Amino acid sequence: MTSNASSTGSQFLSLHLLETLVAVLPVRDENGAPKSIVYGGTERHMITSQARRRAERVHTRDRANAGLGALAGHSTGVRTREWALITARALASAHGWEEEEAVRTARAVIEATGLKFGDPGKKTVANLTKVLLFAPADAGTRIAAHIDEQSESVRSWTEEYVAAQTAAVAAKGKKGARKSGGQEEPNADETPAADAKLPAVPAATRAAVLTALAPRDAIDIALYGRFLAEIADSPNVDGAVQSSHAFTVHEAEQVDDFYAAADDAKLDRKKNALDFLDAADDAGAGMTGYQSLITGTFYRHAVLDRLRLRRNLQAAGMTAQEAEEASVAAEAEFVTAFVDAFPEAKKNSTASTGSLPALVLAFEGERPYNYAAAFQAPIDESPLDKDGEGPAGPAAVKRLLKHHAFVSRRRPDIQAARVLTYDPRIDELLGTMKDTGAVTVASAGELTA
Repeated sequence: MTSNASSTGSQFLSLHLLETLVAVLPVRDENGAPKSIVYGGTERHMITSQARRRAERVHTRDRANAGLGALAGHSTGVRTREWALITARALASAHGWEEEEAVRTARAVIEATGLKFGDPGKKTVANLTKVLLFAPADAGTRIAAHIDEQSESVRSWTEEYVAAQTAAVAAKGKKGARKSGGQEEPNADETPAADAKLPAVPAATRAAVLTALAPRDAIDIALYGRFLAEIADSPNVDGAVQSSHAFTVHEAEQVDDFYAAADDAKLDRKKNALDFLDAADDAGAGMTGYQSLITGTFYRHAVLDRLRLRRNLQAAGMTAQEAEEASVAAEAEFVTAFVDAFPEAKKNSTASTGSLPALVLAFEGERPYNYAAAFQAPIDESPLDKDGEGPAGPAAVKRLLKHHAFVSRRRPDIQAARVLTYDPRIDELLGTMKDTGAVTVASAGELTA
């Protein structure tokens, strides 16, 4: 064990997964089409790491909040633009503030701390921050408690702040009216009072907001990281998890599925029509359209930096022992989420979230290892007797494990390799393969030390 390693093994835990998906659409581009990349000279379907990371993060958070798994009882984070509204709800429900005043005060306090909000003239975005902020779930409650505790000074400051902001909006409106002919258009992305001289929020209140929004002991922030550029003195977190985009190990396979949705009322009228003309008037589907669906075997990869995770938790205020215990629990839940979580797009029409991996490979090392190169040449699914590799699932398993065995013979730091499968055919295949460099296990919990 090196000085960089944690007490549970080498510094990095590398995870590799193969999964076969049929007629799904987990992610789409701006046109509603499946995302794709070109790799090895062939178009491949792609599931972005962002979609996978969110699915894994929410899976971990929901289990912890429900009292399930190794992280039961630990704090987690929420990523949202609604912190002012969340704070206002806490002010109203826990401290008896009137709703309108609560919203106005919460927005003013958070905005003056450094976060930008939407245009006050647009109700849909007026109380939403312009960026998503990943913060501990109890941040709004903590901010509300401080505001209520310092209500006299905060109320006085808020009145002054809102008055100055309103005056700035009015002044900007007059300035715009003088510039006729559309020669100068205001920047729609800027708050009208962005360039105005507004009274600074009380130092104690700003400190309370920054403390509430700080990552603290939220496990998922330590795992996945956080970047907040708008507030220079708010701590950012370099996440302990690295994730790659998933891609098909063979050429992209896509179908544009035509669908027709029935109109129940129309069909009922047609069913009970008394003559031919009435029935004809209600002919045809209620709605038609197309949706693109993809099928394929995907390779995806992630790595956990155990040392970074422990440092993140200690920086959040945990002792070395607390950080060690929390890190072991977080690692177990991260692996579980990597195996079980799936993006929920179109889950009801494709049952995609019920998918199970064909193979998961996990091992430890002194650096991350990405095995995407094993699939640079796309798998040829032609029958074996025609020089093809056969079905992509088993073929990909053979390639991945042969690639791992080859690399591990040349990289002595790779150790403790384990494989898990939920496919009985793959389980039989593993029994016939020699020198895979990995031990077969029966559960996700056994993939990590």
